[in-house]
Amino acid sequence: MAGATVPGGSETPLSRAFARPIHAMSRMLGGAAGFRHPADPADPAGGEAPSAIVDCALYVEGIRQPGQRQYADALAAARKDGGFVWLGLKEPGIAELTEIGRTFGLHELPVEDAVSAGQRPKIERYPDMTFAALRTARYVAHEELTESSEVVETGAMMMFIGRHFIITVRHGDACQLHAVRTRLEEQREDLLRQGPWAVAYAVYDNVVDVLLDVSAEIEEDVAMIEDSVFSSHATHRIQRIYQLKRELMEFKRAVLPLQRPLAHLVDGQLCPDIPAEVRRYLRDVSDHLTRAGEQVMYFDDVLNSLLSARLAQVSVDQNNDMRKIAAWAGIAAVWTAIAGVYGMNFEFMPETQWRFGYPVVFTLMVGTSLALYRAFRRSGWL
Repeated sequence: MAGATVPGGSETPLSRAFARPIHAMSRMLGGAAGFRHPADPADPAGGEAPSAIVDCALYVEGIRQPGQRQYADALAAARKDGGFVWLGLKEPGIAELTEIGRTFGLHELPVEDAVSAGQRPKIERYPDMTFAALRTARYVAHEELTESSEVVETGAMMMFIGRHFIITVRHGDACQLHAVRTRLEEQREDLLRQGPWAVAYAVYDNVVDVLLDVSAEIEEDVAMIEDSVFSSHATHRIQRIYQLKRELMEFKRAVLPLQRPLAHLVDGQLCPDIPAEVRRYLRDVSDHLTRAGEQVMYFDDVLNSLLSARLAQVSVDQNNDMRKIAAWAGIAAVWTAIAGVYGMNFEFMPETQWRFGYPVVFTLMVGTSLALYRAFRRSGWL
């Protein structure tokens, strides 16, 4: 538009007004608050974007080596000393992850997948590495389940596993790895001697343990809704049941698709380089995941039954209301019919000149109404 800028390149208020919704849409497409768009190499102030590296550690014989190292130096030392590097990243941009991929020799396809948090759980084998994608989840505490309650928060975890390295890429805060790293370094030195796949097992184990915790919390929500639906005064709105079912579907997307990739790791056909000791641990994780999957399917069946039961209750309540309305309408019809006949004002009508005509007709209407009311009460209509 002419006049959108002034000499010197400064923008007018009109151009800024058009720019604001564009920037807002870019932030929405970029992800959650604080998530840097992968294509942006610099921050809004014009400087370098903050690094996505959370921690970089070199392990030799299961012991973390002292000092801070750049990932390139740590990888060179791991190849020299027969150790491995654990590089932890959180929501990296495409530029930084591409540079890391060049250093570690990562294939370009999983590098592109790791930038996004929407990957389906899977295992992909490449000549020099294995790429694993998981969906993470955690329970969102709430005082009362409402029609818009967030019950499950989901995220993603990706791993690049090579002979001398493992790179973990985390999206969201549904499952953090600081406690996993600390536990391995302080308590499981023997497991770390198994190499990068020992770290992969610990990540899988932590993700699945959190899924089991979420399942236990959801079970309480399902039990609460079940008690409410079948209570003597059922007031639980059907929208709350549907909201919990939607959250359960989101949780199901994290649990069920993970079973097949984990089974491939356990049988050893896809990744024969996994140490036998680590594979035994992975088998235990697979058993836990199977239990979580069975619980998810059970909750889904229960919610479907509760949804059907609540719909049936609504139909029964509506039928009861219609019967009550019909009963009262039948009682009112007696008064309407008799009053309508004697309200026609014809000159020659029986009992119009009778002294006791009014009290007799009124008594007839009241008596008939009482008889109908008693009959409807006996039949359960009132």
